[in-house]
Formats: sequence, structure tokens, C-alpha cells
Amino acid sequence: RDFNERCAQCSEVNWGLTDGGRFYCRSCHNVNEITREVVSTDFVCNTRIQTISKGLRKPEKTDGGCEWYVCEGFQLVLKKQAEALEALGVCPQMKDEVLCNFWRRYLQKTKQAYCNMSAGETVKALSVCDSSTDVDSEPEGPSPLHLLSLSESEGDLQTDSSFASSLSKVSETQESTSVCSGSVDGSLYLMKNRKEKLRMTMPMTLSFCYMALLWLREPMTLSDLLRFVAEGHIPYLNVFQHFPEKMKLYGLDLKIFCVESWPVYEEVYNKMLELAAFLDLPRFPDITDSCFLHPDMLCMKYLMEANLPDELHNWTCRVVKKICIGEADFLTLVPGNKSRRNVKYDVLAAAVIIVVLKLLFLLDDHYEWLLSDFAEERNKNNKEGGPYFEFKKWYKVVKCTLDVKQKKLDEERAKYLWRCEKLLFYSDKKKSKVLKRRQTVVNLQNQFGKLSGSVLPAEKPNPSSFQLSWSEENTDGSCFHGHSLKGVLQEKRGLLTAMNPDYWLCTVKLCNEKTCGHLAHYREEDFPQSYHFVIKLFSFLLRIQPSYIHDEVCVIEHKLFNKKLCKKPKYNTGLRK
Repeated sequence: RDFNERCAQCSEVNWGLTDGGRFYCRSCHNVNEITREVVSTDFVCNTRIQTISKGLRKPEKTDGGCEWYVCEGFQLVLKKQAEALEALGVCPQMKDEVLCNFWRRYLQKTKQAYCNMSAGETVKALSVCDSSTDVDSEPEGPSPLHLLSLSESEGDLQTDSSFASSLSKVSETQESTSVCSGSVDGSLYLMKNRKEKLRMTMPMTLSFCYMALLWLREPMTLSDLLRFVAEGHIPYLNVFQHFPEKMKLYGLDLKIFCVESWPVYEEVYNKMLELAAFLDLPRFPDITDSCFLHPDMLCMKYLMEANLPDELHNWTCRVVKKICIGEADFLTLVPGNKSRRNVKYDVLAAAVIIVVLKLLFLLDDHYEWLLSDFAEERNKNNKEGGPYFEFKKWYKVVKCTLDVKQKKLDEERAKYLWRCEKLLFYSDKKKSKVLKRRQTVVNLQNQFGKLSGSVLPAEKPNPSSFQLSWSEENTDGSCFHGHSLKGVLQEKRGLLTAMNPDYWLCTVKLCNEKTCGHLAHYREEDFPQSYHFVIKLFSFLLRIQPSYIHDEVCVIEHKLFNKKLCKKPKYNTGLRK
């Protein structure tokens, strides 16, 4: 409180005290050479002494860096990701009240911090404990969980004395080995058994973030989160460039923090489920019909983005109500409950829309075109009222836009430079050489770019929940939101029903998901092109494999036609009336 000097690096006045008694900036991790003066009455009255204790952490190494541990690196990654999510409009409580508590619990469960352990036990538990670890054991004495806040600490964990002493022993052991690593426990971290399921990885940082978003019922699905990561709005690829200067990163650390692949939906989702069960989290807050993650809400969003008529929302709501997938007990996550199938909210909503399209248009490469011809003739001869929805015209408009977007996405991913913008130099001696070499490369790239006439990349657009936008103000008729479904509906007993009496099932019998990984097999040549196009459209919107959407469609179909499926079929076909 009494030290009011501004930081020489960032000009902030936000000082913390290291274990060695030196002041460090909490904003940029710059360590000041000034040590705290402590008044002691143990020796001579009114005599001031300076703290000379070496402490747990060596402030500086010979290469200008400081000692740090892998879990501190992951904590810094989580902090940066939480700050990015807050900038996108997520509730400010996410970082310090939700995500931080999840992280504390994880460190305690894996016995990396907030627990009393012997040195031998700590060496075994420096990486995440395997499934045989007793996760129900609690630390002896009070747990210092209140000491850590993601906003107050950038990679500086509070540990007890036994953990600190054992880490020092590990540090000494590491220094005696020939393995090159910037972190203290990098080599030990990778030496652990690769079969350990909950050892912290970069994809698991996204699992933590999604778990926090789901707890707060934020209007962001997992597909949105991964898309924002791919677009660079959330730190993940080359996130180590945000590490403080003194946290030297090289050698085995690159295998831990360097990512050279895009995050996979299934991997992040499954790790989130494992984490929630491992942390013994209670039932998550209920997903009600007023939440954004409810199927009725998400169906409305995806209908707008897929440029489909607004009237389809009534049908999606009817399907959701018919098969009871809008109930809070079905939608709410209960960690560790293996008796129920967990919900992927975005995939579920997309599958409901596809089932409704099959109910109304059949999507067999024949019936939907007949309906389109009828609607086209009606629209030509009758200009009164809203236009009838033409599936053929919608297909052409959306396919043209989708092909352009998909090609652009493929080119961006193919041209993506996995090399980090921040230079990684491992000693101050090599810093000037590396900087000079990089500057030479940049100058050459600029010169060749001018000669070839290449255009500099435009600034990254602001993040948006919609990838495809369709305006009703366009006069070219490319927006179908206000189009009518009267051409495919008929009134029967005072209720609008589909003119189409038939429906074909994607599969008559579901597979065992645990055995082959899917509930149904999906190959493009086995299904009509119209069905494949709709699957492809939502696969692009969700950035997920088409087979996972197809699985969810099959599950909904079997719930919807459960009574008829239980009957003995008359024919060996997938067509049902």
C-alpha cells in the first residue's frame, strides 16, 4: 500500500509482493529490484532490516527469466480467455466467481495446490492425477481457496509450505537433467502416463470456458465458442505470446502450450463432461424456455441464419413439445449421471429443423421439386399476399452463398501461419540476432508482396453470432424469411398439417454409440442430395462433422415415430405413413 511508484514497463500502480520480498507488477509481471522494508523488534529497537529470504521462487535465472510451473501457464491462458469472453459481452462474474472456482477445485482435486502433501506425493501429482486418484479426499485444515483470483494473479499460485518445499526439490532435480524446458516441471509433466485422461491440455482450457458459460447459461453455444477461437477473438492458437517476458518458453513447453490444430467439437465437449464429473459439481442451473440454449430459441436463430421461412418455427416448437426435449430435466446438465444422454444444444436445434424439413418437403430429391414447381406457378400468376416458399429457389440462393463462404474458409485455413508473431528467444544474448533476422524476413515479404500485387489482409471484422445474414430489404428476392408455407400445408380438423403423408427414416435401428462412436452411419452417396445439402449447411454453421448432426436427426426421428417403430413393419423399407 505504501509503494506508489509507477511500473517502468506499463506505468500502472498495481504492486504485489513476491516470496523473495520484491515488488512485482500484477498487470505486466515486471519485477522491481526494490525490496520491501520490514520493521523488526526482535533485535534492536527502531532498527530496520531488509528481507533477504530467498523464498520459494527464484526471481531471476541466468537467462533473465524466472521459475514457473506448467499449472501457472495454464492459469494465465484461462485468464486471457476469460478476459476475451468478457470483451465479447459475457457476464463479468464468469472469470472470478465461476471459472476461478472451477480452476481452484481442479488444482485441489489433482493435488497441485490448496492441499497438504508430502514431497513424494507432490512429485507424483505434479501432473493431473489419473482416475485411480481419491478425488473425494479433502485437505487437512482450512483450504486457502480465497487467496487466488484470476484477476489478481497471472500465473502466481498460492501453495502451502509442504508443496513449496517439494517443488523446490523437483526444480533441483530438473536442473540436473539434460532435458531442455523453460518451466520447472515441463519434463516431469510430459513423463507422466499418456493414458491419464484429465491431465491439463490446451483443449481442456476451452472445456473449462464452456463449462463456465453453461453454468451461467450464457447465450453462447460450444460451436460459437470454437468459431470465435478459430477467428482469433479468443486466445488459443499461439496463446503463449501473451506470456510475460520473464516466463521463458522453449523445449518441452512448446509441446504443452503450442497448438497446431483447430479445436475439435467432440473433444472439447467430452472433456467438459469429464471435468464436471471429476470436480463433483452439482446439477447445473436449469435450462428453461426463457434461456437462449433452449431448442425453441436456438431453432429461431438457425432458421434466420439458414434463410428459411419464419413459419417453420411453429413446426419446430411442435416437434420439441411432441418428443419432450424442451423440458428442463432433459436439457439441464447433471454431472456424472450416465443414465441419460447429454445434450448438445446447437446440434439438437439443427437436427430439429432438419426433421421438420423432412416432414414438410420429404427431401427425397423428388417431392420437394414438385412442390417448388407448384409454388413457382402460383407466385407467377398471383401477386397478392406473401409469396409461397420455393425450395428450388432457396436451394440455389443458399448454395451459391454457402459455396463462397466455404471456399473462403478453406483458403483462410490453408493459408493460416501457425508461426507465432511473438519471437521466442531463449537468452538475452540471442535476442538481437533473432529480432534482426525477423525484421529481414518481414522486409522481404513486403517487397515481394508489392511486386506480386498482393493485397494486404483487411482488418478482422467484429465478432458476430451470425455467419450468414439475409436482409428482407433486398429487392432481388434472396431473403425467404417472410415466405409462406401454404403451398405445403393443408387444414385438417381445424389444424394445419403437411400435405405430404410420407416420411423416410435415416435408419431403422440405432447403433451402439459406445461401440462404433456413432448412432448411425452416414455416407453422402447413401442419402438424397437435398438431405445432404441441408446437413452440409448446418455442418458449416456449427463447424462440426455432418455425421454428428445426422446422429441427432436419427435420435429425434426415433423419438417422434417411436410407436410406429415398435410395430412390426410390413415392408423392409424406411418409409413410414
